[in-house]
This record gives sequence, structure tokens and C-alpha cells, in this order.
Amino acid sequence: MAGRWRDFGHYNARGIPGSDALGIGIERMVTGITSPADTERGIAARLRYLTASAAGYAAIERAGISVTPRTLYAWLAEERLPNKANQQKLDAAYWDLRRHNVATDLKRRLTTRGGTRIEIDPVDQTRVDPRHRRDLQTRRLTVRPRHWNTAVNAWLTDDTDTLDVVWDEVIHDLGSDYDSFAYVSSIGWNA
Repeated sequence: MAGRWRDFGHYNARGIPGSDALGIGIERMVTGITSPADTERGIAARLRYLTASAAGYAAIERAGISVTPRTLYAWLAEERLPNKANQQKLDAAYWDLRRHNVATDLKRRLTTRGGTRIEIDPVDQTRVDPRHRRDLQTRRLTVRPRHWNTAVNAWLTDDTDTLDVVWDEVIHDLGSDYDSFAYVSSIGWNA
């Protein structure tokens, strides 16, 4: 990670690593079932989504749900409800599959027209003594398609090291000020 911050937060600046903000922004683009995971409607919707493909069954297995086919059919027929632990595992399996299914669409949305313009909000320095503050302004730049493709792949596999490398490459376009944006308050975009 880039950074002349050395001991970030020593003077009470608040923020998060830019790579984390990038991952959070990608995660916010993933939408899905809004019914709570512990309601009949939410359970039924998750089960329909998960059992519609072989990838869904694989997600169920990855989530650690091991039930008999008879039990699964009873859940699908809404004759029985999964216990609380399995409801949470179904929700985890749903979001795991959802993330994998939307990754291609996210890449398409973020890479059209040569990339997506982002806005970077610098760290919050309101609690920093004025003599230790840095003069940082909100910055805007276009993230190129190659960076988005790598970032989405890294987000999908929870590869924080690669996200960090991508963020360092992205902020390098800020010129000599790039190290000041190793940590940020937030980043945002509209795609």
C-alpha cells in the first residue's frame, strides 16, 4: 500500500484504506432479494434462486448446508422451514451465488465508454490539530477498464492484496499527490 501516512490515525485522522473503499463500492452495486432471510418469503426466494442451477447447489454445499434431498424438497414445498442456522447459511449461499452471477454485469457497467469516473473523498481531518492537517481536496479521476476487471475479480475472490495493488495503480494517476489518498473517507461512482 502506498502511503506517507506512516502511523495513520496518530493525529486523529479517520479513514479506511482506499482498496477497502473500492471493495465496499463494488459490493454496494450487488442487489438482490430484500425479504429478510428468516421470513417464509425470504427463505422461499433464496431457495428458488439457489436450486435453479448447478452453481446454486454448489453454493449451498460451500455454505455448509448438508441436508437430505427429502428435507430440501420439504423446504422447497414450504412444508418445513430450515432452522435458524440453516437460514443463515442459505442467506450466505444466496449472496455468494449472487456475487458470482453479477460479476460479469458489473465489469460491463464499469468498463463501458473507457472506464468509470470516480470521486475520492480524502480522509476526515476534523479531529486533527490544524498544524498537522494536510491540504487535501476531493479528487476525481477515470478508472480504466483493465483496473475495473482486475478489481472485480479480486473482490469476487476476496483478494485484498490485489485490490491494494489496483488502488495503488489507480491513485498513481493523481500525480505527486497520490500518496495522500492511500487512505480515504470514501469513494463513489455512478455506473
